[in-house]
Amino acid sequence: MSEEPNDPLDFRTAFLARKRNKLGKEIILGLGGFSIVFAAGMLALNWPVGEARPASIEQQPQVLFRPASVPQFAICGRVRRTCVVDGDTFWLDGTKIRIADIDAPEIGKPSCDYEYQRGMRATHRLVELLNEGPFELRTIESRDEDQYGRKLRVVTRGGRSLGDQLVSEGLARTWTGRREPWC
Repeated sequence: MSEEPNDPLDFRTAFLARKRNKLGKEIILGLGGFSIVFAAGMLALNWPVGEARPASIEQQPQVLFRPASVPQFAICGRVRRTCVVDGDTFWLDGTKIRIADIDAPEIGKPSCDYEYQRGMRATHRLVELLNEGPFELRTIESRDEDQYGRKLRVVTRGGRSLGDQLVSEGLARTWTGRREPWC
Protein backbone atom coordinates (compact mmCIF):
# COMPACT_ATOMS: atom_id res chain seq x y z
CA MET A 1 0.00 0.00 0.00
CA SER A 2 1.35 3.33 -0.92
CA GLU A 3 0.71 6.34 1.16
CA GLU A 4 -0.19 9.57 -0.43
CA PRO A 5 1.68 12.64 0.66
CA ASN A 6 -0.10 14.87 3.09
CA ASP A 7 -2.88 16.89 1.69
CA PRO A 8 -1.48 20.24 0.42
CA LEU A 9 -4.29 22.08 2.20
CA ASP A 10 -3.16 20.62 5.52
CA PHE A 11 0.39 21.84 4.84
CA ARG A 12 -0.83 25.31 4.05
CA THR A 13 -3.08 25.40 7.11
CA ALA A 14 -0.22 24.34 9.36
CA PHE A 15 2.11 26.94 7.79
CA LEU A 16 -0.42 29.75 8.29
CA ALA A 17 -1.10 28.66 11.87
CA ARG A 18 2.64 28.80 12.68
CA LYS A 19 2.90 32.21 11.00
CA ARG A 20 -0.07 33.53 13.05
CA ASN A 21 1.47 32.22 16.27
CA LYS A 22 4.80 33.87 15.43
CA LEU A 23 3.07 37.16 14.57
CA GLY A 24 1.06 37.00 17.81
CA LYS A 25 4.25 36.50 19.82
CA GLU A 26 5.91 39.45 18.03
CA ILE A 27 2.93 41.69 18.81
CA ILE A 28 2.90 40.64 22.46
CA LEU A 29 6.67 41.17 22.76
CA GLY A 30 6.42 44.55 21.00
CA LEU A 31 3.59 45.75 23.24
CA GLY A 32 5.42 44.49 26.31
CA GLY A 33 8.61 46.31 25.30
CA PHE A 34 6.69 49.50 24.55
CA SER A 35 4.95 49.29 27.93
CA ILE A 36 8.26 48.94 29.76
CA VAL A 37 9.81 51.88 27.90
CA PHE A 38 6.68 54.00 28.46
CA ALA A 39 6.59 53.19 32.19
CA ALA A 40 10.30 54.00 32.54
CA GLY A 41 9.77 57.33 30.77
CA MET A 42 6.85 58.27 33.00
CA LEU A 43 8.84 57.32 36.07
CA ALA A 44 11.78 59.45 34.90
CA LEU A 45 9.50 62.45 34.28
CA ASN A 46 7.99 62.24 37.74
CA TRP A 47 11.16 61.36 39.62
CA PRO A 48 11.97 64.05 42.20
CA VAL A 49 15.25 65.79 41.46
CA GLY A 50 16.84 67.93 44.16
CA GLU A 51 14.35 70.41 45.51
CA ALA A 52 12.22 70.94 42.44
CA ARG A 53 9.31 73.31 43.03
CA PRO A 54 6.20 74.06 41.05
CA ALA A 55 6.65 76.75 38.40
CA SER A 56 4.31 79.13 40.21
CA ILE A 57 6.60 79.19 43.25
CA GLU A 58 9.74 79.73 41.21
CA GLN A 59 8.30 82.49 39.04
CA GLN A 60 8.92 85.31 41.48
CA PRO A 61 8.95 88.82 40.04
CA GLN A 62 12.32 89.65 38.59
CA VAL A 63 14.14 92.74 39.84
CA LEU A 64 15.00 94.80 36.77
CA PHE A 65 16.29 98.00 38.33
CA ARG A 66 18.19 98.66 41.52
CA PRO A 67 20.03 101.99 41.25
CA ALA A 68 23.35 102.59 42.95
CA SER A 69 22.37 106.23 43.32
CA VAL A 70 18.87 107.66 43.43
CA PRO A 71 17.90 109.64 40.34
CA GLN A 72 16.15 112.92 41.16
CA PHE A 73 12.55 113.11 39.98
CA ALA A 74 10.39 116.16 39.29
CA ILE A 75 7.02 116.56 37.60
CA CYS A 76 7.45 116.11 33.84
CA GLY A 77 7.75 119.12 31.58
CA ARG A 78 8.70 119.19 27.91
CA VAL A 79 11.74 116.92 28.35
CA ARG A 80 10.78 113.50 29.67
CA ARG A 81 13.87 111.61 30.74
CA THR A 82 13.50 111.03 34.52
CA CYS A 83 10.27 112.56 35.81
CA VAL A 84 6.76 111.84 37.09
CA VAL A 85 3.81 112.07 34.67
CA ASP A 86 1.03 111.41 37.19
CA GLY A 87 0.30 109.30 40.27
CA ASP A 88 0.91 105.97 38.53
CA THR A 89 3.27 106.78 35.63
CA PHE A 90 6.85 108.05 35.47
CA TRP A 91 9.88 108.16 33.21
CA LEU A 92 13.19 106.63 34.26
CA ASP A 93 16.23 107.21 32.05
CA GLY A 94 14.00 107.59 28.99
CA THR A 95 11.78 104.56 29.71
CA LYS A 96 8.11 105.12 30.51
CA ILE A 97 6.98 103.08 33.53
CA ARG A 98 3.37 102.36 34.57
CA ILE A 99 3.10 101.32 38.23
CA ALA A 100 1.31 98.00 37.72
CA ASP A 101 -0.32 97.46 41.10
CA ILE A 102 -2.30 100.73 41.36
CA ASP A 103 -4.66 103.08 39.57
CA ALA A 104 -4.25 106.77 40.41
CA PRO A 105 -6.61 109.61 39.44
CA GLU A 106 -6.01 111.23 36.05
CA ILE A 107 -4.61 114.73 35.68
CA GLY A 108 -4.34 114.84 31.88
CA LYS A 109 -8.05 114.36 31.15
CA PRO A 110 -9.83 114.27 34.52
CA SER A 111 -13.59 113.70 34.62
CA CYS A 112 -14.12 116.24 37.40
CA ASP A 113 -12.29 118.71 39.63
CA TYR A 114 -12.13 116.16 42.48
CA GLU A 115 -10.24 113.70 40.25
CA TYR A 116 -7.82 116.42 39.13
CA GLN A 117 -7.11 117.59 42.70
CA ARG A 118 -6.61 114.01 43.95
CA GLY A 119 -4.47 113.24 40.89
CA MET A 120 -2.20 116.22 41.56
CA ARG A 121 -1.75 115.13 45.19
CA ALA A 122 -0.89 111.59 44.02
CA THR A 123 1.58 112.98 41.47
CA HIS A 124 3.41 115.15 44.03
CA ARG A 125 3.46 112.29 46.53
CA LEU A 126 4.94 109.91 43.94
CA VAL A 127 7.72 112.45 43.29
CA GLU A 128 8.45 112.48 47.05
CA LEU A 129 8.39 108.67 47.34
CA LEU A 130 10.71 108.13 44.37
CA ASN A 131 13.17 110.74 45.70
CA GLU A 132 13.28 109.25 49.23
CA GLY A 133 15.91 106.67 48.34
CA PRO A 134 16.82 103.60 46.30
CA PHE A 135 13.95 101.51 44.95
CA GLU A 136 13.50 98.40 42.83
CA LEU A 137 11.40 97.81 39.74
CA ARG A 138 9.87 94.34 39.64
CA THR A 139 8.21 92.64 36.70
CA ILE A 140 4.71 91.22 36.86
CA GLU A 141 3.77 87.75 35.65
CA SER A 142 1.03 88.61 33.18
CA ARG A 143 2.82 90.93 30.72
CA ASP A 144 5.73 93.31 30.22
CA GLU A 145 3.97 96.32 28.63
CA ASP A 146 0.52 97.86 28.55
CA GLN A 147 -1.40 98.86 25.42
CA TYR A 148 0.39 102.23 25.33
CA GLY A 149 3.89 100.71 25.37
CA ARG A 150 4.59 101.61 29.01
CA LYS A 151 6.64 99.08 30.98
CA LEU A 152 4.48 97.51 33.70
CA ARG A 153 6.42 97.39 36.96
CA VAL A 154 5.85 97.21 40.70
CA VAL A 155 8.02 99.78 42.50
CA THR A 156 9.32 98.54 45.86
CA ARG A 157 11.56 99.80 48.61
CA GLY A 158 12.55 97.55 51.48
CA GLY A 159 10.14 94.88 50.25
CA ARG A 160 7.10 97.21 50.33
CA SER A 161 5.27 98.45 47.25
CA LEU A 162 5.27 102.23 46.82
CA GLY A 163 1.90 101.73 45.13
CA ASP A 164 0.56 100.20 48.36
CA GLN A 165 1.81 103.29 50.16
CA LEU A 166 -0.18 105.55 47.82
CA VAL A 167 -3.25 103.33 48.34
CA SER A 168 -2.88 103.49 52.14
CA GLU A 169 -2.73 107.30 51.91
CA GLY A 170 -5.94 107.40 49.84
CA LEU A 171 -4.17 108.70 46.72
CA ALA A 172 -4.63 105.60 44.54
CA ARG A 173 -6.58 102.33 44.32
CA THR A 174 -5.31 98.80 44.04
CA TRP A 175 -5.37 97.85 40.34
CA THR A 176 -8.22 95.43 39.59
CA GLY A 177 -7.68 95.09 35.85
CA ARG A 178 -9.78 98.07 34.76
CA ARG A 179 -10.15 101.75 35.54
CA GLU A 180 -12.97 102.82 37.82
CA PRO A 181 -14.41 106.35 37.87
CA TRP A 182 -13.10 108.80 40.48
CA CYS A 183 -16.07 111.17 40.23
